[in-house]
Amino acid sequence: MRSQVFAESLLDERVTLVTGGGTGLGKAAAAELAACGARVVIAGRREEVLAAAVDELGASASYLVGDIRSDARAIVQACRDRHGRLDVLVNNAGGQYFVPAEAITAKGWRAVTGLNVGGTDAMSRAAVELAMGPAGSGTIINVTLSPHHGLAGMTHSSAARAAVEGYTRALAREWEASGVTVVAVAAGHFDTESIRKYPEPVWRAAARTVPLQRLGSESEHAWLVALLASPLGRAFSGAVITLDGARDNWFGPWPPPSLLDDEGVVPTEERRPRA
Repeated sequence: MRSQVFAESLLDERVTLVTGGGTGLGKAAAAELAACGARVVIAGRREEVLAAAVDELGASASYLVGDIRSDARAIVQACRDRHGRLDVLVNNAGGQYFVPAEAITAKGWRAVTGLNVGGTDAMSRAAVELAMGPAGSGTIINVTLSPHHGLAGMTHSSAARAAVEGYTRALAREWEASGVTVVAVAAGHFDTESIRKYPEPVWRAAARTVPLQRLGSESEHAWLVALLASPLGRAFSGAVITLDGARDNWFGPWPPPSLLDDEGVVPTEERRPRA
């Protein structure tokens, strides 16, 4: 499959590792990276899902089975053993579940923060220690969430994703001397299998809260990941790039019903002419 945006040699022979790459945004990113010439390794816990994804991704893709919380070093080492290097790490794996803040248990809090923060930290450290640091170059792309004003019903995830953004900014400064780029993508609501697993009112309401009045496409996210994996990505080190159809700027559709007049339009305030 050819990229709709980039030249097929954009990432020629670069080795990329995508966690959570068997489904959703992770698989879409892996497909775009492969279309741009990269050698792609996807990682996750379910081998049957990964194997099916690799069948779709083609000959330049392979997979590794492991849990980013406990197997990070083994995953990175296996990737390096297979390809001799690691140029780009996409920390895409993550997760959360709906629960009122007062009902979050200590176990639930640890599970969500351990996956989203601990897993990202473990993979990033392993990538730098085992591959990028010795090579003197590399790019780490951390996938977080938008909107940044928090997600009701997902307090644990809101806290974890905010922590990853702070982690991204700090690491970009610390690891700059090692030639390592660290950048984050704050993803809004995308039309994926994952969001459609939620009750239908949830994902339909999610689309209505986006000013563009639609969910994002997986390819739009994948194009941004590919751009950041390219040489231009280094210019974005330390940045958190939001891709959410302007939801981070305005919560809900435009115009908001509260501003409409009786005829359904936004009134324009009359201005007095200058003297």
